[in-house]
Amino acid sequence: MIHPDALPSLVFADPQGNITDFPALTMAGMSGGRFFQPNIEDLIPLPEGSELFVLPGRLPVGCNKESGEPLLLEEDPYQPGTAVQAVAAFMSPAHTAIFNSAYQTQGSHPPRLPLFAYTAVGWYQGRFWVTAFRSDPDKRQDSCQFDQAEINRTTRKKLKENSENRLVQHLGKCCLTYGCPAARNYFLGRWEAPLPTSPSCNARCVGCISLQPAGSCSATQDRIRFVPSAREIAGVAIPHLQTAEDAIVSFGQGCEGEPLLQARIIEEAIQLIRKTTARGTINLNSNASLPQSVELLARAGLNSLRVSLNSAQEVYHSRYYRPDGFTLTDVKDSIRIMKEADRFVSLNYFIQPGVTDSSDEFDALSHLIESCRPDLIQLRNLNMDPEWYLKTLDFHPIANPMGMRTWLLTLQQRFPTLRLGYFNPVLN
Repeated sequence: MIHPDALPSLVFADPQGNITDFPALTMAGMSGGRFFQPNIEDLIPLPEGSELFVLPGRLPVGCNKESGEPLLLEEDPYQPGTAVQAVAAFMSPAHTAIFNSAYQTQGSHPPRLPLFAYTAVGWYQGRFWVTAFRSDPDKRQDSCQFDQAEINRTTRKKLKENSENRLVQHLGKCCLTYGCPAARNYFLGRWEAPLPTSPSCNARCVGCISLQPAGSCSATQDRIRFVPSAREIAGVAIPHLQTAEDAIVSFGQGCEGEPLLQARIIEEAIQLIRKTTARGTINLNSNASLPQSVELLARAGLNSLRVSLNSAQEVYHSRYYRPDGFTLTDVKDSIRIMKEADRFVSLNYFIQPGVTDSSDEFDALSHLIESCRPDLIQLRNLNMDPEWYLKTLDFHPIANPMGMRTWLLTLQQRFPTLRLGYFNPVLN
């Protein structure tokens, strides 16, 4: 893994969004609302396909080069009196943040940041560096894997061939309008294909990317507005499973609510799929709120379940998901049901530096792993304004966090057979 020879310098943006570095200060990171000077081992080159964001209403924080003390940059050092803004990186898939971008919010009502992840970024020797590590070697969503001209051609062809299938048409919008990597891979005929099914949900996740109340931040994509029929679902899934390399189809996408609310349709679709082909993996991404529905789908032939989880502590799980009629106990029961059926279970664990690696959260996660026996933890950066998230949880740490690299190492040592990654794996 490549690391810099020295700590990168602080970067900031002017009012027009132009990004500049300030070598008098090193970059800083933020974890749980506190500022830290990263270690060189925390840094990797900005991954290809990542984006840089300017953070309005937020002043950048760097560190004194000698003492490591956090220092606020209040104006442009090259043009005194000119305002500055903090900068963050939104990393490409399969990379996990160690620190958030370090900033201090101005005023009592700053604009809420959109639903992305905000990783600390700096500049050194002609390139950007981020505080992160690669969490999965799988390249299925790397930007180098996508040729837009080929995507356009294959998508339009498949849309024309499936003009009566509403689900295919919906995925066409996901692919061409939102650039969804899973939808792109479906139209390219490879790897993991999405099967969104549910316009409704039984949770009101604060960071939901497909539905936000008026006055909040904007959702990043439209939610599906219909329930596809079992035959429409099978029409997407069967050809993909029969022909795709490393074939997976997954219910439960960012463009829908909770798929377990459509368990009967999904059950029928799985049965139709498995009558035709035994090839590939059928997966469900879910909040795992309805154990009886999970049991129904396991009997129908569901191969794997990915459980979304922001915290293994009931209080923080409830404050984020704002569940309607279920608790973290139901989630754990769903995991156990899948394991008793000898099926594969992943945790889609939302990483937020300072919260994820707090000692209480680590202990709670360890207990969940010991009692429920998931097979894999997918390390997914939480796409949400970090300060908004801390406020939502009412999170007030007493001690410094473990640090994300220490958290990862300790988890591996305690659970040596537990897999860590980013994507849903191919099981057969």
